Amino acid sequence: MRGINLRRKKPNQESPTPDWRAVIIYGLAVLSVAFFLVTRFFPLDPEGIKILRLAAKEMEAAVNIIRTCRQTKGLPFDLQADPNQTGLIGLRRSILTTTLGQLEAKRTITNPDLAALVVYLLCQAGVQQGDAIAVGASSSFPGLIIASLAAAKAIKITPLYIVSLGASQWGANDPRFTWLEIQDCLEQAGWLPWEPVAVSLGGTQDLGLGMEPEGKELLLERVKAKGLRLISESDLEKNVALRLSFYETAAKGKRLAAFINIGGGWANMGENEEVLHLPPGLNIIDRSITTAKGVVWEMARRQIPVVHLLYIKGLAEKFGLSWDPQPLPRVGQSEFYLEARRSSGHFQLLASVYLLVAFVLIILYRFS
Repeated sequence: MRGINLRRKKPNQESPTPDWRAVIIYGLAVLSVAFFLVTRFFPLDPEGIKILRLAAKEMEAAVNIIRTCRQTKGLPFDLQADPNQTGLIGLRRSILTTTLGQLEAKRTITNPDLAALVVYLLCQAGVQQGDAIAVGASSSFPGLIIASLAAAKAIKITPLYIVSLGASQWGANDPRFTWLEIQDCLEQAGWLPWEPVAVSLGGTQDLGLGMEPEGKELLLERVKAKGLRLISESDLEKNVALRLSFYETAAKGKRLAAFINIGGGWANMGENEEVLHLPPGLNIIDRSITTAKGVVWEMARRQIPVVHLLYIKGLAEKFGLSWDPQPLPRVGQSEFYLEARRSSGHFQLLASVYLLVAFVLIILYRFS
Protein backbone atom coordinates (compact mmCIF):
# COMPACT_ATOMS: atom_id res chain seq x y z
CA MET A 1 0.00 0.00 0.00
CA ARG A 2 1.34 3.34 -0.92
CA GLY A 3 2.04 5.80 1.91
CA ILE A 4 -0.62 8.37 2.37
CA ASN A 5 0.47 12.01 2.58
CA LEU A 6 -1.53 13.37 5.45
CA ARG A 7 -0.21 16.95 5.02
CA ARG A 8 -2.77 19.16 3.47
CA LYS A 9 -1.66 21.72 0.97
CA LYS A 10 -2.77 25.26 1.59
CA PRO A 11 -4.14 26.86 -1.48
CA ASN A 12 -1.94 29.57 -3.03
CA GLN A 13 0.75 29.15 -0.29
CA GLU A 14 3.42 31.90 -0.61
CA SER A 15 6.93 32.31 0.84
CA PRO A 16 7.07 34.64 3.88
CA THR A 17 7.45 38.37 3.11
CA PRO A 18 10.74 39.85 4.39
CA ASP A 19 10.53 42.44 7.15
CA TRP A 20 12.09 45.35 5.28
CA ARG A 21 12.20 47.53 8.37
CA ALA A 22 14.42 45.00 10.15
CA VAL A 23 16.63 44.72 7.07
CA ILE A 24 17.06 48.51 7.01
CA ILE A 25 17.91 48.66 10.72
CA TYR A 26 20.52 45.90 10.37
CA GLY A 27 21.90 47.59 7.26
CA LEU A 28 22.25 50.90 9.09
CA ALA A 29 24.00 49.16 12.00
CA VAL A 30 26.49 47.45 9.67
CA LEU A 31 27.11 50.73 7.84
CA SER A 32 27.79 52.54 11.14
CA VAL A 33 30.21 49.88 12.39
CA ALA A 34 32.04 49.87 9.06
CA PHE A 35 32.34 53.68 9.12
CA PHE A 36 33.71 53.60 12.69
CA LEU A 37 36.32 50.94 11.89
CA VAL A 38 37.53 52.69 8.76
CA THR A 39 37.83 56.09 10.42
CA ARG A 40 39.40 54.70 13.58
CA PHE A 41 42.00 52.34 12.20
CA PHE A 42 42.77 53.36 8.62
CA PRO A 43 44.60 56.56 7.58
CA LEU A 44 42.13 58.49 5.44
CA ASP A 45 44.70 61.08 4.41
CA PRO A 46 47.90 59.03 3.96
CA GLU A 47 50.00 61.96 2.73
CA GLY A 48 48.96 64.26 5.60
CA ILE A 49 49.55 61.62 8.27
CA LYS A 50 52.82 60.74 6.59
CA ILE A 51 54.06 64.32 7.05
CA LEU A 52 53.06 64.31 10.73
CA ARG A 53 55.01 61.11 11.28
CA LEU A 54 57.96 62.43 9.27
CA ALA A 55 58.19 65.47 11.55
CA ALA A 56 58.07 63.28 14.65
CA LYS A 57 60.78 61.04 13.21
CA GLU A 58 62.91 64.10 12.46
CA MET A 59 62.62 65.21 16.08
CA GLU A 60 63.38 61.69 17.26
CA ALA A 61 66.55 61.75 15.16
CA ALA A 62 67.50 65.16 16.58
CA VAL A 63 67.09 63.94 20.16
CA ASN A 64 69.30 60.94 19.37
CA ILE A 65 71.97 63.28 17.96
CA ILE A 66 71.83 65.52 21.03
CA ARG A 67 71.98 62.51 23.37
CA THR A 68 75.08 61.16 21.61
CA CYS A 69 76.69 64.59 21.41
CA ARG A 70 76.26 65.16 25.13
CA GLN A 71 77.80 61.78 25.87
CA THR A 72 80.72 62.55 23.53
CA LYS A 73 81.37 65.74 25.47
CA GLY A 74 81.56 63.67 28.66
CA LEU A 75 78.52 65.32 30.22
CA PRO A 76 76.60 62.83 32.38
CA PHE A 77 72.79 62.68 32.49
CA ASP A 78 70.91 63.47 35.67
CA LEU A 79 68.62 60.43 35.61
CA GLN A 80 66.34 61.99 38.22
CA ALA A 81 65.71 65.08 36.09
CA ASP A 82 66.16 63.52 32.63
CA PRO A 83 65.24 59.82 32.92
CA ASN A 84 64.77 59.53 29.15
CA GLN A 85 68.31 60.88 28.60
CA THR A 86 67.22 63.39 25.97
CA GLY A 87 69.91 65.98 26.70
CA LEU A 88 67.18 68.64 26.57
CA ILE A 89 66.71 68.97 30.33
CA GLY A 90 68.93 71.47 32.12
CA LEU A 91 69.60 72.32 35.75
CA ARG A 92 67.48 73.42 38.68
CA ARG A 93 69.70 76.45 39.07
CA SER A 94 72.70 77.89 37.24
CA ILE A 95 74.32 81.19 36.31
CA LEU A 96 72.09 81.24 33.20
CA THR A 97 68.77 80.77 35.00
CA THR A 98 66.35 83.66 34.53
CA THR A 99 63.07 82.45 36.10
CA LEU A 100 61.35 79.47 37.69
CA GLY A 101 60.31 76.53 35.52
CA GLN A 102 58.34 73.28 35.78
CA LEU A 103 60.36 70.11 35.31
CA GLU A 104 57.37 68.00 34.22
CA ALA A 105 56.55 70.49 31.46
CA LYS A 106 60.14 70.48 30.20
CA ARG A 107 60.11 66.66 30.03
CA THR A 108 56.73 66.63 28.28
CA ILE A 109 58.04 68.67 25.34
CA THR A 110 60.80 66.16 24.59
CA ASN A 111 58.10 63.88 23.12
CA PRO A 112 58.77 63.65 19.32
CA ASP A 113 55.03 63.92 18.68
CA LEU A 114 55.39 67.62 19.55
CA ALA A 115 56.93 68.10 16.09
CA ALA A 116 53.92 66.41 14.51
CA LEU A 117 51.63 68.69 16.51
CA VAL A 118 53.48 71.76 15.21
CA VAL A 119 52.94 70.48 11.65
CA TYR A 120 49.25 69.99 12.41
CA LEU A 121 48.90 73.54 13.76
CA LEU A 122 50.85 75.09 10.89
CA CYS A 123 48.72 73.28 8.34
CA GLN A 124 45.61 74.58 10.10
CA ALA A 125 47.11 78.05 9.75
CA GLY A 126 47.39 77.55 5.98
CA VAL A 127 51.18 77.17 5.80
CA GLN A 128 52.31 75.53 2.55
CA GLN A 129 55.50 74.08 1.16
CA GLY A 130 57.90 76.84 0.17
CA ASP A 131 56.59 79.38 2.70
CA ALA A 132 58.63 80.97 5.48
CA ILE A 133 57.61 81.12 9.13
CA ALA A 134 58.91 83.34 11.90
CA VAL A 135 59.82 81.76 15.24
CA GLY A 136 60.43 83.67 18.45
CA ALA A 137 61.85 81.20 20.95
CA SER A 138 63.13 81.05 24.49
CA SER A 139 65.88 78.60 25.44
CA SER A 140 63.64 77.73 28.37
CA PHE A 141 61.96 75.27 25.97
CA PRO A 142 64.66 73.66 23.79
CA GLY A 143 62.33 70.73 23.05
CA LEU A 144 59.85 73.09 21.40
CA ILE A 145 62.58 74.74 19.33
CA ILE A 146 63.63 71.30 18.07
CA ALA A 147 59.97 70.43 17.39
CA SER A 148 59.46 73.59 15.32
CA LEU A 149 62.62 73.02 13.30
CA ALA A 150 61.68 69.38 12.70
CA ALA A 151 58.22 70.48 11.55
CA ALA A 152 59.81 72.94 9.12
CA LYS A 153 61.95 70.16 7.66
CA ALA A 154 58.92 67.91 7.19
CA ILE A 155 56.74 70.56 5.50
CA LYS A 156 59.72 71.94 3.53
CA ILE A 157 59.39 75.52 4.71
CA THR A 158 62.01 78.00 5.92
CA PRO A 159 62.08 78.74 9.67
CA LEU A 160 63.38 82.21 10.52
CA TYR A 161 64.11 81.86 14.21
CA ILE A 162 65.33 84.22 16.90
CA VAL A 163 66.40 82.60 20.17
CA SER A 164 66.84 84.16 23.61
CA LEU A 165 69.70 82.33 25.33
CA GLY A 166 68.83 82.79 29.00
CA ALA A 167 66.55 80.05 30.29
CA SER A 168 64.24 79.18 33.13
CA GLN A 169 64.83 76.19 35.42
CA TRP A 170 65.32 72.87 33.61
CA GLY A 171 65.62 74.58 30.23
CA ALA A 172 68.85 75.01 28.27
CA ASN A 173 70.46 76.65 31.30
CA ASP A 174 73.46 74.33 31.72
CA PRO A 175 76.56 76.51 31.07
CA ARG A 176 78.24 73.45 29.57
CA PHE A 177 75.36 72.74 27.20
CA THR A 178 73.43 75.90 26.27
CA TRP A 179 71.20 76.25 23.23
CA LEU A 180 74.31 77.26 21.27
CA GLU A 181 75.95 73.90 22.08
CA ILE A 182 72.76 72.02 21.21
CA GLN A 183 72.63 73.91 17.93
CA ASP A 184 76.28 73.04 17.21
CA CYS A 185 75.54 69.34 17.79
CA LEU A 186 72.73 69.41 15.22
CA GLU A 187 74.74 71.44 12.69
CA GLN A 188 77.76 69.17 12.90
CA ALA A 189 75.57 66.10 12.37
CA GLY A 190 74.06 67.69 9.26
CA TRP A 191 70.57 67.77 10.77
CA LEU A 192 70.20 71.57 11.02
CA PRO A 193 70.65 73.56 7.79
CA TRP A 194 69.62 76.95 9.22
CA GLU A 195 71.29 79.35 11.65
CA PRO A 196 69.21 81.70 13.79
CA VAL A 197 68.36 85.08 12.31
CA ALA A 198 69.51 86.62 15.59
CA VAL A 199 69.88 85.85 19.28
CA SER A 200 69.38 87.80 22.49
CA LEU A 201 70.23 87.29 26.15
CA GLY A 202 66.53 87.15 27.06
CA GLY A 203 65.27 87.87 30.54
CA THR A 204 63.77 91.20 31.52
CA GLN A 205 64.19 93.85 28.80
CA ASP A 206 66.06 91.27 26.72
CA LEU A 207 69.28 92.20 28.55
CA GLY A 208 69.72 89.04 30.60
CA LEU A 209 68.37 90.66 33.75
CA GLY A 210 67.70 87.91 36.26
CA MET A 211 70.73 85.77 35.43
CA GLU A 212 74.13 86.04 37.07
CA PRO A 213 76.65 88.57 35.59
CA GLU A 214 79.10 85.76 34.79
CA GLY A 215 76.31 83.98 32.93
CA LYS A 216 75.75 87.01 30.71
CA GLU A 217 79.48 87.29 30.04
CA LEU A 218 79.70 83.62 29.11
CA LEU A 219 76.84 83.91 26.61
CA LEU A 220 78.17 87.14 25.09
CA GLU A 221 81.56 85.50 24.50
CA ARG A 222 79.99 82.52 22.77
CA VAL A 223 77.73 84.69 20.63
CA LYS A 224 80.75 86.74 19.52
CA ALA A 225 82.78 83.61 18.81
CA LYS A 226 80.03 82.24 16.56
CA GLY A 227 79.51 85.58 14.81
CA LEU A 228 75.78 85.72 15.51
CA ARG A 229 73.69 88.89 15.38
CA LEU A 230 72.82 90.03 18.91
CA ILE A 231 69.67 91.94 19.86
CA SER A 232 70.26 94.10 22.94
CA GLU A 233 67.55 96.77 22.72
CA SER A 234 65.84 97.53 26.03
CA ASP A 235 63.03 99.65 24.53
CA LEU A 236 60.17 97.27 23.78
CA GLU A 237 58.85 99.09 20.71
CA LYS A 238 62.30 99.36 19.14
CA ASN A 239 63.13 95.76 20.02
CA VAL A 240 59.98 94.51 18.33
CA ALA A 241 60.60 96.65 15.24
CA LEU A 242 64.15 95.30 15.03
CA ARG A 243 62.95 91.70 15.17
CA LEU A 244 60.32 92.29 12.50
CA SER A 245 62.88 93.86 10.19
CA PHE A 246 65.19 90.86 10.69
CA TYR A 247 62.36 88.47 9.81
CA GLU A 248 61.40 90.43 6.71
CA THR A 249 64.98 90.66 5.45
CA ALA A 250 65.65 86.97 6.09
CA ALA A 251 62.44 85.94 4.29
CA LYS A 252 63.91 87.21 0.99
CA GLY A 253 60.50 87.78 -0.54
CA LYS A 254 58.92 84.55 0.69
CA ARG A 255 55.45 84.68 2.20
CA LEU A 256 55.61 84.88 5.99
CA ALA A 257 52.82 82.41 6.68
CA ALA A 258 52.82 82.07 10.48
CA PHE A 259 54.55 83.06 13.70
CA ILE A 260 55.45 80.50 16.37
CA ASN A 261 55.88 81.91 19.86
CA ILE A 262 57.84 79.57 22.13
CA GLY A 263 57.90 80.49 25.81
CA GLY A 264 57.22 83.80 27.51
CA GLY A 265 59.88 86.05 26.00
CA TRP A 266 59.49 89.74 26.89
CA ALA A 267 59.84 91.01 23.31
CA ASN A 268 57.55 88.38 21.81
CA MET A 269 54.77 88.53 24.40
CA GLY A 270 54.96 92.21 25.25
CA GLU A 271 53.71 93.70 28.50
CA ASN A 272 49.96 93.68 27.90
CA GLU A 273 48.09 91.31 30.23
CA GLU A 274 45.85 90.27 27.33
CA VAL A 275 48.61 87.93 26.15
CA LEU A 276 48.01 85.79 29.26
CA HIS A 277 44.60 84.86 27.85
CA LEU A 278 45.94 83.44 24.60
CA PRO A 279 45.08 79.72 24.52
CA PRO A 280 47.79 77.20 23.62
CA GLY A 281 47.86 76.26 19.96
CA LEU A 282 46.73 78.22 16.91
CA ASN A 283 45.39 81.74 17.42
CA ILE A 284 43.86 84.01 14.80
CA ILE A 285 44.05 87.21 16.82
CA ASP A 286 41.76 90.18 16.26
CA ARG A 287 43.81 92.58 14.17
CA SER A 288 41.94 95.57 15.62
CA ILE A 289 44.13 95.44 18.75
CA THR A 290 46.01 98.74 18.65
CA THR A 291 47.59 99.32 22.06
CA ALA A 292 49.43 96.07 22.86
CA LYS A 293 53.11 95.86 21.95
CA GLY A 294 55.09 92.70 21.25
CA VAL A 295 55.89 90.52 18.25
CA VAL A 296 52.73 88.44 18.83
CA TRP A 297 50.54 91.54 18.48
CA GLU A 298 52.43 92.93 15.51
CA MET A 299 51.96 89.64 13.70
CA ALA A 300 48.25 89.84 14.50
CA ARG A 301 48.06 93.30 12.97
CA ARG A 302 49.59 91.87 9.80
CA GLN A 303 46.98 89.07 9.80
CA ILE A 304 49.65 86.43 10.36
CA PRO A 305 48.40 83.42 12.39
CA VAL A 306 50.13 82.84 15.73
CA VAL A 307 50.99 79.38 17.11
CA HIS A 308 51.34 79.95 20.84
CA LEU A 309 53.44 77.39 22.73
CA LEU A 310 53.76 78.30 26.38
CA TYR A 311 51.17 76.71 28.67
CA ILE A 312 52.41 73.13 28.27
CA LYS A 313 49.88 71.45 30.59
CA GLY A 314 47.04 73.06 28.63
CA LEU A 315 48.68 72.12 25.34
CA ALA A 316 48.99 68.49 26.43
CA GLU A 317 45.37 68.31 27.59
CA LYS A 318 44.01 70.04 24.50
CA PHE A 319 45.77 67.80 21.98
CA GLY A 320 46.03 64.53 23.88
CA LEU A 321 49.78 64.49 24.50
CA SER A 322 51.26 62.32 27.24
CA TRP A 323 52.11 64.38 30.32
CA ASP A 324 55.64 63.81 31.61
CA PRO A 325 56.06 60.49 29.76
CA GLN A 326 58.58 57.95 31.02
CA PRO A 327 59.69 56.38 28.74
CA LEU A 328 58.97 58.50 25.70
CA PRO A 329 55.95 57.15 23.77
CA ARG A 330 56.21 55.70 20.29
CA VAL A 331 55.62 58.09 17.42
CA GLY A 332 51.97 58.45 16.40
CA GLN A 333 50.34 57.65 19.75
CA SER A 334 48.96 61.12 20.54
CA GLU A 335 45.24 61.81 20.20
CA PHE A 336 45.58 64.70 17.76
CA TYR A 337 46.54 62.23 15.00
CA LEU A 338 42.93 61.04 15.06
CA GLU A 339 41.72 64.63 14.88
CA ALA A 340 44.06 65.19 11.92
CA ARG A 341 42.41 62.27 10.12
CA ARG A 342 38.95 63.66 10.85
CA SER A 343 39.85 67.04 9.41
CA SER A 344 41.18 65.55 6.17
CA GLY A 345 39.30 65.86 2.87
CA HIS A 346 39.05 62.06 2.62
CA PHE A 347 37.28 61.85 5.96
CA GLN A 348 34.86 64.63 5.09
CA LEU A 349 33.99 62.91 1.80
CA LEU A 350 33.48 59.57 3.55
CA ALA A 351 31.39 61.23 6.26
CA SER A 352 29.20 62.88 3.61
CA VAL A 353 28.64 59.54 1.87
CA TYR A 354 27.82 57.88 5.20
CA LEU A 355 25.30 60.58 6.14
CA LEU A 356 23.68 60.45 2.69
CA VAL A 357 23.28 56.66 2.75
CA ALA A 358 22.05 56.78 6.36
CA PHE A 359 19.50 59.45 5.40
CA VAL A 360 18.22 57.35 2.49
CA LEU A 361 17.89 54.29 4.72
CA ILE A 362 15.97 56.28 7.34
CA ILE A 363 13.59 57.58 4.65
CA LEU A 364 13.03 54.02 3.38
CA TYR A 365 12.39 52.86 6.93
CA ARG A 366 9.90 55.66 7.45
CA PHE A 367 7.81 54.76 4.38
CA SER A 368 8.23 50.96 4.33
